[in-house]
Amino acid sequence: MPHVVVVDPIHPGGIQRLLDAPGITLDHPGAATGGDLAARLRDAEAAIVRGTAVNAAFLAMAPRLRMVCRHGVGYDLVDVPAMTRRGVVVMITPEANAASVAEHALMLMLAVARRVLPVDAGVRRGEWRVRGQSETFELGGRRVLVLGFGRIGTRVARLCAAFGMRVAVHDPFIPAGTIRGAGFEAVKDRDAGLAAADVVTLHLPAGEATRGMVDAAFLAAMKPGAVLINTARGTLLDEAALEAALRSAHLSGAGLDVLRVEPMVTPPPLLALDNVVVTPHVAASTAEGLQRMAWDAAGNVLDFLAGRPDPDAVVNREVLAPR
Repeated sequence: MPHVVVVDPIHPGGIQRLLDAPGITLDHPGAATGGDLAARLRDAEAAIVRGTAVNAAFLAMAPRLRMVCRHGVGYDLVDVPAMTRRGVVVMITPEANAASVAEHALMLMLAVARRVLPVDAGVRRGEWRVRGQSETFELGGRRVLVLGFGRIGTRVARLCAAFGMRVAVHDPFIPAGTIRGAGFEAVKDRDAGLAAADVVTLHLPAGEATRGMVDAAFLAAMKPGAVLINTARGTLLDEAALEAALRSAHLSGAGLDVLRVEPMVTPPPLLALDNVVVTPHVAASTAEGLQRMAWDAAGNVLDFLAGRPDPDAVVNREVLAPR
């Protein structure tokens, strides 16, 4: 009977889906089994992780592991090459958090555009007429550049269009015809797109190709007075370069759901600026998003154990290929 381990706490709906499934045994954070991680993983054939790193040390504790599902979309905490060498299937929940993250990106745009944090702080100090109100702006009519046209980026583009924004998209891996067919402008030259955009929003995966891509040169290419939004991964961004661009007033604001070092140990200097809105990597963590991620993660485990994993949810599909 396959043994499944839910390593980190997830929504009860996902746990219940596994408890209701016949033919498996389950260890989860709310169970009475206790024990350290090595003891919990000893017999695991499938595991669901949320914030735990899945690397060689994890594999050494799980000699029977055949699949691991990341609760969410990003898998930068998973050593995919190591999993692939061991023949362990890596899965994600690709659709579960897209709506939540897309809405959060729009929230950050609005919060920066309308200077919500300093205005709110002024009201709390008893100032009804807050200075700087004329610095706020509407999103409608502004040009937004969406970098990355995956599941989240496509939703962000649609939400921006609903606000009356002029939407441009840059994604070298998506055919221009697909972007235009969705009703948006396809931008081939990224720097030209940066120079024309009032808002730039990042929806790209973490990896060698994207690490540190938003550097001083990237920011200098952006339109003066523009806004940067990042709900993707903190490793995309050079925070010191962004701080310099904001202090020099080259950019008018930024909205970040992610930081380079997470969890935050020392508050970065960016937090001293009142034109920066920062949230603690919670874009996906709505009640609905958490429920969907847990439900889909449980479903991925059950589908894998039944021999019918969804290829769209598998990161290292080569493991599934017949040998």
